[in-house]
Amino acid sequence: MSTTGELPAGAEESAVRTGERSAGRRPDAKRSEGERQVGEESEGKQPDEGQAGEAPEKRVTWAELYFDLIFVFAITQVSGLLHHHHDLLGIAQALVVFVPVYWCWVGTTVQANIRDVDTPRDRLGILTVGFTGLVMALAVPGAYGNRGVLLGAGYWAARVVLLLLLVRIPGVWRGPYGVGVLVSGPLLVAGGLLPEGPRVCLWALAALCDLSGPVVFRRKLAAVAYHPSHMPERFALFLLVALGESIVGIGASAAAVRLDAAELVAVTAAFTISAGLWWQYFVFAADAMRHAVTVADSRRDMVRRVFQYGHLALAAAVIAVAVGFGETVADPRRALGAASVGLLYGGCGLYLLTFGYTRWMMFRSVATTRIMAAAVVLALAPAMVRWPALAALVTLAVVLVVLNVVEHRRVNAAAAVAEPAREPGGEAVAEPAGDPVVGGPV
Repeated sequence: MSTTGELPAGAEESAVRTGERSAGRRPDAKRSEGERQVGEESEGKQPDEGQAGEAPEKRVTWAELYFDLIFVFAITQVSGLLHHHHDLLGIAQALVVFVPVYWCWVGTTVQANIRDVDTPRDRLGILTVGFTGLVMALAVPGAYGNRGVLLGAGYWAARVVLLLLLVRIPGVWRGPYGVGVLVSGPLLVAGGLLPEGPRVCLWALAALCDLSGPVVFRRKLAAVAYHPSHMPERFALFLLVALGESIVGIGASAAAVRLDAAELVAVTAAFTISAGLWWQYFVFAADAMRHAVTVADSRRDMVRRVFQYGHLALAAAVIAVAVGFGETVADPRRALGAASVGLLYGGCGLYLLTFGYTRWMMFRSVATTRIMAAAVVLALAPAMVRWPALAALVTLAVVLVVLNVVEHRRVNAAAAVAEPAREPGGEAVAEPAGDPVVGGPV
């Protein structure tokens, strides 16, 4: 088990060979490889799991980036819902609302990954789904009041549009897109008609149906040819949107107070935490995930486990931390309650533990440093209930800084070991593949 490196030796060369870092990105053909292979599956042909290096690089389109702006607002709305009710019931309610918002984004991202969406028809389709996302976001504050039906209707409409965009693919009804139209969408609308308690239960069932779709239809999805560079980039952008909410949590709270020395220290500590979370993903993990999906024997499983499920936990954790900032920065001298500490420290602990899960899914290796750091964070949480908010922020910031420094040194040490040996004449001799190299102990 490696704890010092994320990418195996030769990863950089593999990335270049598969076009991951190519500057010359180009859109795919009108009928993408994903559509062709789904059609082949319906004709009884065997899917090809090993697709590394076969598909051309796929770029993120401007329509997708504009689409993400709607979900900036949606995440802010979910964060606001959690801010007002952050006991255990409130956390459950916010999560149940967040899943359809997230799954709407996931469905659009997968659709854009397997097809060429840089066409007038698909641009309009993405914008239409974006509008339904805006409707869902507007419904979030009253999701457990008089806007429950609006939330469900917005989600159902999004799934219908996505299915229509993929209707030319044979058998698309018998998969996750069909589940959204025939099962989870109607459940969300029906739940909006019920009182709060039954509504949560029915919406939780709808969320479970959506999340289980990629597992239930695992064999069918084996025929889909995912573009390896596009998927990691899209999910990284979504996490970046969630991290932006942490900046909003800091700034909105700080802007409303007088900003004396204590508040300024609290802002500094909170920003350090946010930057530390960014560093964990974008310095150490992003390239590793890109490499893992490129060389995976089964991209279907990698996409499902690391991206669709893993990033749900990562984004939810960041939202929890962002709400925790709102509870601490505004009044750093007061002691925090258990709920606020749970959001701040529990969210950070979940974030770090999720990297333990993703590393195991990618490389069957243990992310020792991050799991240990998560254990420290969660162990400190009970003591922070009695401490001033400022102390809680500074302590968490110190833990993340120490973690990043330790990992940085370990990565440099691993890189030095994996550096090609040189013969007396100066020629580089490649190390055998399989040894760890730089990337971070994710």
